[in-house]
Amino acid sequence: MVGSRNSINTRSRGCRIHTFAVSESGKKIDMTDSSTGAITRFAPSPTGFLHIGGARTALFNWLLARNLGGTYLLRVEDTDRARSTDEAIKAIVDGLDWLGLGADGEPTFQFERQSRHQEVVDELLAQGHAYRCYCSPEELQSMRETAAAEGRPPIYDGRWRDRAPSEAPDGVAPAIRLKSATVGETIIDDKVQDEVTFQNANLDDLIILRSDGTPTYNLAVVVDDHDMGVTHVLRGVDHLTNTARQVQIYRALNWPVPVFAHVPLIHGADGAKLSKRHGALGVEAYRAMGFLPDALKNYLVRLGWSHGDQEVFSEAEMVSQFGFEGLGKSAARFDVAKLEDLNGQYIRKMADKELIEHLKVLFGDLDDGAALNERYEAVGYDRLEQLMPAIKERAKTLHDLIDNSRFLVAERPLSYSEKAAKLLDDDAKARLAGLLPAFEALSEWTVTAVEAAIRDYTTTAGYKLGQVAQPLRAAITGEMVSTPIFDAIATLPKEEALNRLRDAI
Repeated sequence: MVGSRNSINTRSRGCRIHTFAVSESGKKIDMTDSSTGAITRFAPSPTGFLHIGGARTALFNWLLARNLGGTYLLRVEDTDRARSTDEAIKAIVDGLDWLGLGADGEPTFQFERQSRHQEVVDELLAQGHAYRCYCSPEELQSMRETAAAEGRPPIYDGRWRDRAPSEAPDGVAPAIRLKSATVGETIIDDKVQDEVTFQNANLDDLIILRSDGTPTYNLAVVVDDHDMGVTHVLRGVDHLTNTARQVQIYRALNWPVPVFAHVPLIHGADGAKLSKRHGALGVEAYRAMGFLPDALKNYLVRLGWSHGDQEVFSEAEMVSQFGFEGLGKSAARFDVAKLEDLNGQYIRKMADKELIEHLKVLFGDLDDGAALNERYEAVGYDRLEQLMPAIKERAKTLHDLIDNSRFLVAERPLSYSEKAAKLLDDDAKARLAGLLPAFEALSEWTVTAVEAAIRDYTTTAGYKLGQVAQPLRAAITGEMVSTPIFDAIATLPKEEALNRLRDAI
């Protein structure tokens, strides 16, 4: 099995890493070749919601695994016990499931693996690749200040690197540091950033186990990725320095190094670092704002990846076309207006019954959602389905559909908006009173019949269409703006529409 601990051989040329694994058939596989299948992972910290950048990282890893016929895993990096919460874990898992990015198998929880992390640290100590450091916080701070004053990088000076255990002070719990390379370079052959070089002199002996016995991020990530068989690590470019440090851990353990790809971060539409004012919200917020999961997924895939000039992708197209070659080096820009436009396209293409199922889910996020659902259950969702073709043409979010269809289940007498109430003056009521007999006489209650009756009446009475249609919209919906008035009237049962008209008159 690729990634198993007993089947791995690592070949190094200087500090450049080339990794090989042996398959069950005995064939050597170059894991730096991205065409041989993949095990990817998404590894969020459960200290908050699944933000938009994390969702994109998850999507890219999901697509890469699917494209290469591999496996996509989820690891919850919950070692920060003070900030990790069950609520955050649930929000992350729910967000991934809503986007259709659920992992292949149960998630791994990093905190539960601390004994394994300790085991690897003990192995590094035994092999002479790590050592105990007894520096106090005050010594470390003095070290940084001296380096800064001398114009040197503020890094650890290695003072405990080669000292004898007998020199250890009594009663001081040591931190464990990796004995990193001090000369030469660590080179990352990155699938997005190309060749990235780090001078080893600037990468000090990082702590891999704190004095309280907890593993540090870089150590835990390497151990977990190795044990999970991860072959491809795709993450944000802000992890590049971490990658250089992690590669040194891989080398010390003689473990295979994954294929690395570091994608640029997401910025706001103005080019500034993405923040809440740009839309850097949790995935659950976009669900509550009425975005479709497939539309959000389509929008996210285009943030840093392209396939020619194509903008709209089916899931199958994303899977078949996604690859490293489409990933760019420039920061992507998140634009809510573009997301809304794309969401509108998805709404127009979606089957009406399917849209209604999404609306039912969204009702759970609305203050009056339960009441709306109850009224639709009473009158039948087929009324909404009948109206859907008319209201989805201009909709950009599911909220637009809800807002433009509320009148279908509004209870009489309607509550008019301020502008609608002002429009229903005595002259308008007289015009509506003249129209009422034409409606009452209709034997068919269809959009075509309703429109013909209104147009015949305005022509015969000498009114412009708007003089009748505007107060009629107010009487039927309680608003000044709604779906096309002919569809709005005909979607209601005839007697319901007539009674609303009579109420207004």
